[in-house]
Amino acid sequence: MIAVQRIFAHTILSYVLCFALAPLLPRTESSGSGLDWPTYGGSIEQTHYSTLKQISRDNVAKLQVAWTFDTGDAFPGSEMQCNPLVVNGILYATTPKLRVIALDAATGKLVWAFDPNEGNNVKGKVRNRGLSYWTDGLSWPKIEDKRLFVACRQYLYCLDARTGKPVGSFGDQGRIDLRAGLGRDPKSQSVSMTTPGIVYKDMLITGSIVSEFLPASPGDIRAFDVRTGKVRWSFHTIPHPGELGYETWPADAWQYIGGVNNWSGMSLDAQRGLVFVPTGSASFDFYGSNRLGDNLFANTLLALKADTGERVWHFQTVRHDLWDRDLPAPPTLLTVKHDGRTIDAVAQITKSGYVFLFERETGKALFPIEYRKVSGATVDGEQVAALQPFPVKPPPFARQVFSEDIATERTPEAHDAVIGRLHKLRSEGQFVPPSKEGTVIFPGLDGGGEWGGGTWDPETGLFYVNANEMAWVIRLVERGAGAATTGKAIYQQNCAGCHGLDMRGSPPEFPSLVGISNRFSDSEMAKLISEGAGRMPRSKLSSDTIRSVVDFVRNGKEAALAPGVDEHSPIDQKYTIDGYNKFLDPDGYPAVRPPWGTLTAIDLSKGEIVWSIPIGEYPELAAKGLNNTGSENYGGSLVTAGGLLFIGATSYDRKFRALDKRSGRLLWETTLPAPGNATPATYEVNGRQYVVIAAGGGKGRSGDSGGSYVAFALPR
Repeated sequence: MIAVQRIFAHTILSYVLCFALAPLLPRTESSGSGLDWPTYGGSIEQTHYSTLKQISRDNVAKLQVAWTFDTGDAFPGSEMQCNPLVVNGILYATTPKLRVIALDAATGKLVWAFDPNEGNNVKGKVRNRGLSYWTDGLSWPKIEDKRLFVACRQYLYCLDARTGKPVGSFGDQGRIDLRAGLGRDPKSQSVSMTTPGIVYKDMLITGSIVSEFLPASPGDIRAFDVRTGKVRWSFHTIPHPGELGYETWPADAWQYIGGVNNWSGMSLDAQRGLVFVPTGSASFDFYGSNRLGDNLFANTLLALKADTGERVWHFQTVRHDLWDRDLPAPPTLLTVKHDGRTIDAVAQITKSGYVFLFERETGKALFPIEYRKVSGATVDGEQVAALQPFPVKPPPFARQVFSEDIATERTPEAHDAVIGRLHKLRSEGQFVPPSKEGTVIFPGLDGGGEWGGGTWDPETGLFYVNANEMAWVIRLVERGAGAATTGKAIYQQNCAGCHGLDMRGSPPEFPSLVGISNRFSDSEMAKLISEGAGRMPRSKLSSDTIRSVVDFVRNGKEAALAPGVDEHSPIDQKYTIDGYNKFLDPDGYPAVRPPWGTLTAIDLSKGEIVWSIPIGEYPELAAKGLNNTGSENYGGSLVTAGGLLFIGATSYDRKFRALDKRSGRLLWETTLPAPGNATPATYEVNGRQYVVIAAGGGKGRSGDSGGSYVAFALPR
């Protein structure tokens, strides 16, 4: 009897200690048994690697559709870039309208759904790449607490993973306003998240997406308590007085400059307690007379203490960015052999096509980095940084200069047209500042490397990067002096930078406004201009001014008087851009010679490229014999212990492919309902391995949007 009592007492004590220590335990996302896909990118290290090998080189050709789930939420121009989570047989994902769904991972049957839109009709594109999952890990006699975190517009929601219902004890009845606590009026800001935060112990560490035009919110990195939603710590990416880097900005810049945000995601070394945070550029992206200086911590890889947010080390990849060179993806934590040592390292890809490789603890570069002189400014008021960093190894995974020798040869007419236009532009390689005549950005504003990120295979030691090679043209135009007095003038000063002087935009990223009256009412347009959305800032214009802009956009009326805009504000600069313009040939194909999209395998221990292949093609060109051109691609890859690399990503051919991870040889492919512009996931349920991808499209031509999740497996 005494022995039984002792056992009972010991059991009770164990549970008491478990509950008491729960907040201190490292409840970070992990790969667990290897059967699940519990975090964005598969693991907190962002390797995109799985130990599963039931599907292998030998049998991958037998893959077939196991199930398909159509969300029913697709609409013209919508996207679905989600990398779904799979935990204990349940798949969690988002839809094109940002509903959250839970599916039986073995059958695709809906378990529950949550709609954050509160009955509002979703007409505009809302971007989301996934969710975060947290559990306290406890069991009987307490019910395990399982929570999901997802952002919709300005709100971060906390959901019960079992039911999909908001957790009432978190924030305000299950959500917090991401605009709060940034030191500026929340009602004047546009803040959201496209990429999920990362869980460390009982905190959710997050970045944000903000406007790339001013006014814009600052991109503070914040850690929220997963139980209450309260801020545990924050890091000012635009330094305040007395903080490191403050001297690299004008004295008051922290009060009016925005951006310097982490929109692309993070990685975590849980053992060392380090979170690695890549940041983007400062707003406005292409002209910085109001932010002269190197602008630390913009375009920087930050290593922070995950417990406190304290900086450990940093490296700035671009000084005083004028090219929208955001660090586009989470860094990858990996282990390499270098100079006879085994080193825990962190690899960061860039839009310019380079990989920076550092020791994880110290930030020491593993390969030399040269600081080279770059071109000077070409417009008044600007000061370009004199030196910019270039890693010596590995070599870039994308071409660096758009010169005549790589102009398209698709047809003689296309070649001549491209050469004629190229002669009128500045195209001299990296870090040539934007200009009035137009400057070629190559690789383009979407990379080089893009948000899909790198993939690390610990077996082969290869690092895989899919990339774009699309040229863009950025042209500076004067905003106009004095107060604008018509809707047209207001539009040209505040809207044409994204949507173009001709209102045609650069779809799908920057939508055309032609025919917008068929899609939005006057009041809906006014509300969108006033409140902003995604990278579109909240407006500082008066209601009368907004009405004059709406009248101009809808009806072409120019005479409506509008109140002037304060010309003394530091956010009102002399120059803006005439739109985001891809450099295309007369038929709408890339102006450069193929490949237009690539997949590259890099040996990071040696700093050498092992192989590189085109990825994707244009079906109509392939039908004419122009195959393997590569195409724009968005979304990462997945590598497995079965010897395979899976990738969708390609924006035009709707293919989902399996390659031999050692050679890049194509082993299997299928056609999806829409382009798979997302990173796939793999998991095992009831002894069967599945590979699933979101077929959402939205990055290619009109009509290519979808809303289906498609899972593949071997025949039973």
